[in-house]
Amino acid sequence: MRVAPPVIFSEEQREELGKLSRGRRTAVRVVERARIILLCAEGKQNREIAEILGTTRRTVGLWRRRFVQKGIAGIEKDAPRPGRQKPIAEVVVQEVVRKTTQEKPAKGTHWSSRSLAKVMGLSASTIRRIWKRHGLKPHLVRTFKLSKDPKFVEKLEDIIGLYLNPPEHALVFSVDEKSQIQALDRTQPGLPLKKGCCGTMTHDYKRHGTTTLFAALNTLDGTVIGTCMPKHRHQEWSQFLRLIDRETPKDQSIHLIADNYATHKHPEVQAWMAQHPRFTIHFTPTSASWLNMVERFFRDLTQKQLRRGIFRSVEELIASIKDYLGQHNADPNPFIWTKSASDILEKVTRARQALVKDMPL
Repeated sequence: MRVAPPVIFSEEQREELGKLSRGRRTAVRVVERARIILLCAEGKQNREIAEILGTTRRTVGLWRRRFVQKGIAGIEKDAPRPGRQKPIAEVVVQEVVRKTTQEKPAKGTHWSSRSLAKVMGLSASTIRRIWKRHGLKPHLVRTFKLSKDPKFVEKLEDIIGLYLNPPEHALVFSVDEKSQIQALDRTQPGLPLKKGCCGTMTHDYKRHGTTTLFAALNTLDGTVIGTCMPKHRHQEWSQFLRLIDRETPKDQSIHLIADNYATHKHPEVQAWMAQHPRFTIHFTPTSASWLNMVERFFRDLTQKQLRRGIFRSVEELIASIKDYLGQHNADPNPFIWTKSASDILEKVTRARQALVKDMPL
């Protein structure tokens, strides 16, 4: 147990402290410090003094020690404080930026503030301030893929045209399959959400099989035609096309936006399409599935229904997906495409130019 050092002073010091504690022109902080020392001399403990003066025990202890070390001069003057730090030379800042963007550490793929600070002889907080000022985030990385489809522009303009200016007396569907959806059951029950604690789930699970969701998103009203099947071959795709045929008015033409999965181009599928001339399929450019609006619906389905779901059988998984489809179609919320083809092409052009510029010789 720590014991506060005793405060002992002479009569002259007592008289001086009394004047300071009563002085009307004395700074308030000095008055408080003088009162602290006088109470310390009476043998009172720090906690008791803090309660009497309405301050903290830490403050009382600080000025007790200061008086024991330096006397009255220790409480009349504040300890010197560090001034403003000397600004870092611009050449050093630019070297930090250069190393961050153009070099890698010997033992890693990217810099941390501590690893770069060690190399540069600076503090980690200084490195973080420089990164913040220049918008650098070495710990983050994003994936991308530029399409090399020779008909990229033609396909892009075709699909964006369907989103922004759909043809009259026609329905536009964004179609795809979400394959290999797993029916996962946790090995142990999780704990519920409560105040101060998030919900919990075990990291390990039991597999009970998979299913594939075939979905057609109506780009106009946001409704979805969907069904689950055990596989995703051309036979199942043909069944799904027949489902769309049954579920839509016969007097309207159908435009389907689909990716380049081989199943969608199978000869039997092409033969079926030829027999149903009201169907027209529009393929997205290769490596450009982001153009397919139904992917947005799949993301919502995963986040809201599947990721935290517990399914003890494939049947239970399918029932959950059907329930989500029913809830979605009862109050559909269409996704609004806002980017024009020219805006997208401009961005793709900049990305290609950046790749060529940064490509090593």
